[in-house]
Amino acid sequence: MTRPPTAAQRRVIEAADPVTGRLKGTEAQLTALVKRGLAFRHPRPPHDHFLTPAGHRVRETPEPVAAVEAPVAAEAGVFAARIGGEETADTGPSRIREVRSAWEGLLELRRMTNPDGAVERPCGWERTHLVQAAALALEAAGHRPAGAEGGGYRVRATPQPEAVAVREPDSGALRACAATLEKAGWQVGEHTEPRTGARYVLASPRRV
Repeated sequence: MTRPPTAAQRRVIEAADPVTGRLKGTEAQLTALVKRGLAFRHPRPPHDHFLTPAGHRVRETPEPVAAVEAPVAAEAGVFAARIGGEETADTGPSRIREVRSAWEGLLELRRMTNPDGAVERPCGWERTHLVQAAALALEAAGHRPAGAEGGGYRVRATPQPEAVAVREPDSGALRACAATLEKAGWQVGEHTEPRTGARYVLASPRRV
């Protein structure tokens, strides 16, 4: 991309589905985004258009970068998986439906963007949204994120490339989180904090 998208194109990008990246716009707008490498046209009917990784980066450019240990905040009206530590946490039926829909959308994104159409292996979007992707896998499987009172999982970025740390004060629940991520296509391993002796899981998206 040699120049930034126009205001109209940016509006199309920002209105894309937050999980799948599916776009809506005029044929001219979508074609222009494809030419810029910000979108691609799916080869199968109905030939919808989706954001490429570059398109996702454009959409996220205005957003402030969160600190490693700070929970990722969701914009108003935009779904965000719970990474643990959020002050408020709706656990009602509407949230369950949102999580289920987001997970199904992510599986569809895997099917459409992985070269072999595999849904058992993380896709490019997950590799650029490690914390959110891991948290979505955990929340969709029914694990409880940590609340203000403590207890539950916390997913955080790490200095290691393509790796997140999952912490859970309950050892049994931590092992269950590791099993869920492994089933979702992540490589996992348990580790011990040298200073505190606390156990945590290090997880990375599997490539093969």
